[in-house]
Amino acid sequence: MLDEHEIIDMLKLRGKDQEELFAKAREERRRVFGNRVVLRGVTEIGNTCRVNCEFCPMRRDNTRDNATFLADEKTLIESAEDIRDSGINVVFFQAGEIPQTTRVVGSALPAITKMFDGDVEILLNLGNKKRSEYEWLREQGATSYIIKHETSDPDLNLRMRHETLESRLKCMSDLLELGFKVGSGGIIGLPGQTLESIARDIILARDMGIHMCSFSPFVPAPETPLAHLAPGDVDTTLNALAASRLVSPDWLIPSVSALAKNRKDGQKSGYLAGANVMTVNFTPKRDSERYLIYGKNRFVVRPVYGSGLLAELGLVPGRSVFAGKEALPALTRN
Repeated sequence: MLDEHEIIDMLKLRGKDQEELFAKAREERRRVFGNRVVLRGVTEIGNTCRVNCEFCPMRRDNTRDNATFLADEKTLIESAEDIRDSGINVVFFQAGEIPQTTRVVGSALPAITKMFDGDVEILLNLGNKKRSEYEWLREQGATSYIIKHETSDPDLNLRMRHETLESRLKCMSDLLELGFKVGSGGIIGLPGQTLESIARDIILARDMGIHMCSFSPFVPAPETPLAHLAPGDVDTTLNALAASRLVSPDWLIPSVSALAKNRKDGQKSGYLAGANVMTVNFTPKRDSERYLIYGKNRFVVRPVYGSGLLAELGLVPGRSVFAGKEALPALTRN
């Protein structure tokens, strides 16, 4: 089992040593998943948030200046149809953290599950909620949930999110106890962050017993308190992805679009570093332009780009490994 010091050493690697790290990560990915990359179809359903994160343009203080939206049940079902018709069976709904998303999403899930004849994974990223809300969403058909801790450093977490790390981890524990497949992860390059802290991010995820882990480089976004800072280091982020693969070979690890925002070939490099998930965006254009997670000029992955990138890398688009007809038994038992 890799320890903190070994992970820190991996995060520092560059050049030939980094290439060797990536090769080891790819071999572990191949051993567990073959050349399969799980495709997720994401729909961003709302851009209002009650939290005031220092790094996010959708932070609470910006709400009055943003063109806000919240999708209705009909829109969610229509988006799920588009995802199904594209051959993807991971339906992913993402939004800012507000109470209203519980009812909107939960009400649509039974119809979506029926639409796929049960061959579907419903993945949500809706932030902190009460345990009773998570329980109801699970009863309605949700199977997976992403709730990134962003940083395992309690003081840095409080400064960046203005909420406690403990409250985030409590939600993560509730989700795990309720039977969700849970994803977490962090941001690389936050002010004051150390390599030791990043290594602890990975160890925290492992010790929590999660099923998915992602790391993204910090993107300095306009209209935020951190807009003046330098972007997060892509190489360190890629090394964190590779280290995560070696720490927990059966994790789902996405190569996130923020990598492409900070470096032209960044998302491609994520797969070379051992990632095995691609998130394809199905948000209607009118709403995608208002979902300001990295600002107005973010990089958005659409189906044609995604299929072309995977073909270039010799990887095969795959369906859910947690639910449906192609689920991997060893993973569904976790």
